Amino acid sequence: MAVLADYQREIYFRGLEGVLPGLPTDLDALERTAGERLEPRAFAYVAGAAGTESTARANRAAFERHRIVPRMLSGVAEPDTSLELFGARMPAPVLLAPVGVLAIMNPEGELAVARAAAGLGTTMVLSTAAAHSIEQVAEASEGGPRWFQLYWPKDRDLAESFLDRARAAGYRALVVTLDSHTLAWRPRDLDQAFLPFLRGIGLANYVTDPVFQKAVGSPIGDHDLHDAVLAWTATFGDASLSWKDLPFLRERWDGPIILKGILHADDARRAAAAGMDGVVVSNHGGRQADGAIASLDALPAVAAAVGDRISVLFDSGIRTGSDVIKALALGARAVLLGRPYVYALGLAGEAGVRHVIRSLLADLDITMMVCGIPSLGEITPEVLAGP
Repeated sequence: MAVLADYQREIYFRGLEGVLPGLPTDLDALERTAGERLEPRAFAYVAGAAGTESTARANRAAFERHRIVPRMLSGVAEPDTSLELFGARMPAPVLLAPVGVLAIMNPEGELAVARAAAGLGTTMVLSTAAAHSIEQVAEASEGGPRWFQLYWPKDRDLAESFLDRARAAGYRALVVTLDSHTLAWRPRDLDQAFLPFLRGIGLANYVTDPVFQKAVGSPIGDHDLHDAVLAWTATFGDASLSWKDLPFLRERWDGPIILKGILHADDARRAAAAGMDGVVVSNHGGRQADGAIASLDALPAVAAAVGDRISVLFDSGIRTGSDVIKALALGARAVLLGRPYVYALGLAGEAGVRHVIRSLLADLDITMMVCGIPSLGEITPEVLAGP
């Protein structure tokens, strides 16, 4: 793989020919551009968060409280950003977070994301709530690395069917989202009375599933999703789930299982004790609990609680290469990127997603170089300024 920082060089040399980047390279500026150009309801659905959106703001503020201390004369000309995670080699510690209903941004949705990610060797985590099916996305990825995210439904037969399909389609790891068994109070969506699922968007994995089709009791056509939507509302999310239910997953999935939505050290310990392989420290980008702890603030305690017993991943608020370094310094092994690639999908399709991935990875590569960090293994708490 080319040096990640090469993207910077490409941009500057294209500039000699009068060619500017089609999208901002600053991912905060990208969000502002998306807000100006995208369909308002679709943008609000992605950008919005729970309640006053204080948790989403806290996620970004937490990064500002931590500062990197660069080291000089370290001889770092080409940092090593690669790592091994769950037995697979990755070119960089960045995955694409599971985001549902991507067709509201671009008709190709998850298919475009899968192609972009696969072309760069980046792992895509496919949402249960996708607008394209498990099998379609696997085909689009053309062998690229991919994980499957499960919104655990009330119907256990349906849950098992999802796992069987993901395994058969070559998804290596299972990410189980714990914090979204019910939808939060999200004023941006409520004020526009807009929930994509009720319009049949994000149900592809349901309507293509034989167990779900049997539950609906009638054929599910493209133009008559009424019964399917009602069946989805009856099965999506199970608030009765508890730690005693985890053996169900372990017995039916022989690959890595990662629990997403962990913010408390005790929950991380319970995940390790239950035989899980990893956790994602995440508050769902602020979309579920208003007033919750920032994910980055929760990260050190979670990482300390499990040590090397399981892998700790992180999401919620990643925007820059320095953000990635800060998360790794505080205990994460890798991070998941969410909203920015979704905005880019809406603005420029597959090319936009590639732009965002390459921008973040180039930023990471260059920041490691200028801060004198030779490899990911050297990113320890000492990289950051003390209290």
